[in-house]
Amino acid sequence: MSIEVNNITKVYSTQKALDDVSFKVGGSEIVGFLGPNGAGKSTMMKILTCFLPPTSGTASVCGSDIQKDSLAVRRMVGYLPEHNPLYLDLYVREYLDFTAGLHGLKDRSQRVKKMIDQVGLGPEQKKRIGALSKGYRQRVGLAQAMIHDPQVLILDEPTSGLDPNQLVDIRALIKQIGRERTVMLSTHIMQEVEAICDRVIIIDQGKVVADEKASTLRSGTQQREAVEVEFDKPVNANLLTNISGVQMAKRKTDTTWILAHDAAIDIRPVVFQFAVENGLQVLGMQKSERGLEEVFKELTKR
Repeated sequence: MSIEVNNITKVYSTQKALDDVSFKVGGSEIVGFLGPNGAGKSTMMKILTCFLPPTSGTASVCGSDIQKDSLAVRRMVGYLPEHNPLYLDLYVREYLDFTAGLHGLKDRSQRVKKMIDQVGLGPEQKKRIGALSKGYRQRVGLAQAMIHDPQVLILDEPTSGLDPNQLVDIRALIKQIGRERTVMLSTHIMQEVEAICDRVIIIDQGKVVADEKASTLRSGTQQREAVEVEFDKPVNANLLTNISGVQMAKRKTDTTWILAHDAAIDIRPVVFQFAVENGLQVLGMQKSERGLEEVFKELTKR
């Protein structure tokens, strides 16, 4: 098991940031670690990377205890924190060579070259880090996190500040890395989680509220489904909510609505009947799949 967390609690003064958190992450797995601001995500990541001690509970990385053998843990973990700390006066290649030296790597120049190529820093490698855009600084942070070839990669908001083209490249890189090692990442971009994560852990107010595969989470927790209906003319919301079985009507355009209903009921025949009785035509109707963003909102709403 790459990461094992058992009953971790972290208290800051009187505030409980983590409350009896437990989970396990296997090898070659990309796990999205999600939660609203202040939920405890960054605290958990700092504990796993030995930057913070837990108040109680235990955790291990690749079999090494985070408190009893923290040096071994640090050798096996690559970490990109949310606020990427860099030496802005150093050149890109110079900084990565310095980082490789801290890890005691023998093939420093080869590893630096490989990381520059892998994260797409080639055009910027001769610049000072302070002269780079935020997106390229993020790439430098990814390179330093991976330069010692860690077995576990922990990334806190890894795509922050990247433009759409850079997002595609970094997501592809993270997916590639996840085939060979464990990747645990936090992000607020649900599309990113759906695109690259095998599994999702959602934390809220310091507690784990969900731990499932992304596909299972979307389908397994829902007690209702939805259909998207397009009529030939505008419809009053009150009329739609009065349709038998409809729990909620959400306007998409003047003539298109999302109708939520109990998952055990097929409301399509009722909607067609409603249209006939009200002089409407149904131009289109299809099942509206619930996204991870909606699941996240349901699980973390206060």
